[in-house]
Amino acid sequence: MADPGRFSRSDRLRHSRDFQRVSREGERFASRYFVVLVAGRDGAEVPSAELRLGVTVSRKVGNAVVRNRVKRAIREWFRTSRELWAGSGQATTGRDVVVIARREARDLRGAEFATALTRTLAQPKRRREGR
Repeated sequence: MADPGRFSRSDRLRHSRDFQRVSREGERFASRYFVVLVAGRDGAEVPSAELRLGVTVSRKVGNAVVRNRVKRAIREWFRTSRELWAGSGQATTGRDVVVIARREARDLRGAEFATALTRTLAQPKRRREGR
């Protein structure tokens, strides 16, 4: 795992195939502001506690300034909440997390992002039907 004070390249989902795999296999947590998908990773090369984040913020959320502000806030939440993942037993096999911002996320300010994302993950898990 990288330094918790940084959001390095190894902390990111960078390939479309990774986003698609998480979408296909991941557990889905949804709220008014975000959809969070969490999927485990297999493979001997994956450190046991490694987490990676992918962020999707469409143009429906707002212009480039708004989208970038939302993405920065999501990355900051992820960077500062790594200890929560490790403490919850979620990161035993390595996890990939994809956060999809909904249009309402543009209205959040400051610490509201962290609160909204943490509450989204606390939602009961929904079964994926038809997949």
